[in-house]
Amino acid sequence: MSDFFTIRWSDSSVAMIDQRLLPHREAYRRYKSCEGVAGAIRSMVIRGAPAIGIAAGFGMALEARSIRTRDAGEFVDRMRAAGDMLVATRPTAINLAWAVRRVMALVEKHAPSGVDAARRLVLREARRIMREDEVANRRMGRRGALLFSKGSSVLTHCNAGALAVGAYGTAIGVIRAAHEAGRIKCVFVDETRPYLQGARLTAWELKKLGIPHFLITDSMAGHFMQRGEVDAVMTGADRIAANGDTANKIGTYSVAVLAKENRVPFFVAAPASTFDLSVPSGESIPVEERDPDEVCCAGGRRIAPHGTPARYPAFDVTPARYIAGIITEFGVLRPPFGVSIARVIPRQR
Repeated sequence: MSDFFTIRWSDSSVAMIDQRLLPHREAYRRYKSCEGVAGAIRSMVIRGAPAIGIAAGFGMALEARSIRTRDAGEFVDRMRAAGDMLVATRPTAINLAWAVRRVMALVEKHAPSGVDAARRLVLREARRIMREDEVANRRMGRRGALLFSKGSSVLTHCNAGALAVGAYGTAIGVIRAAHEAGRIKCVFVDETRPYLQGARLTAWELKKLGIPHFLITDSMAGHFMQRGEVDAVMTGADRIAANGDTANKIGTYSVAVLAKENRVPFFVAAPASTFDLSVPSGESIPVEERDPDEVCCAGGRRIAPHGTPARYPAFDVTPARYIAGIITEFGVLRPPFGVSIARVIPRQR
């Protein structure tokens, strides 16, 4: 996968692959302002919870560089406003707010001693967030691969590969490591309507990796589970509550229910930064509503009559009772998740 990158800092700017154009065209956008990064997140140039967290870190670095004042109070206030702008772009994925909080903690601590030093620390921290992401993903891959036996067939929903992170992938990272270990027979890829992240992005990544896969419509998942052709389900996550309830791309909950009915284990792969211990359960996770017109279109073409009313919740919440295990860089958490999460995650964040 060395022929593309998701996000990269270079020459005082941030370059991102434009995921809206995939799989037909590989093009990169370069951003030199925090406002530009916020627009890229909002418009889905970049998506995936860990990836937009990394983007937010670099957006904060761009803002720090653009602020000319040496007044610590003004610097902190402007950085805080930039962070608020970034967090508002995608309310469900907690990694974004987590990255902003992490950067702001440094700013508030070091700016009073010198704005120039604080400015340098912001970029250093953004780069550290990206490096840590790849390390975490590779650890998750190694740990998660052990869950599969040779010849396993896995179903995945949405895209949780290298495009959704800084490098390697979360759910697809686990599948990737299992494939490298000779344990994956094939991957069933849900198309993931309405934005088609599975069809456009996951299938594109799996093809590049040489991992055997079948693209299926979302409505086919239950059919293949019922026939015994799916050994496990593996998804990523955008936010995980303290009790293990998990927010992920719309349609994930339906897949989890189908998996439970058909006795197929449902796994989630997510780094510690995706856990929100301030949220006791999924009921408190905000669900982003996007432009309903996207439901009326597919592949850029309208499929419903003009004026058709629609709804587009971009995420849903899978209750913890449907989840067999949550794969993190620190190990596989098992039910009861309220206990296993409380035991592991607070020490690692």
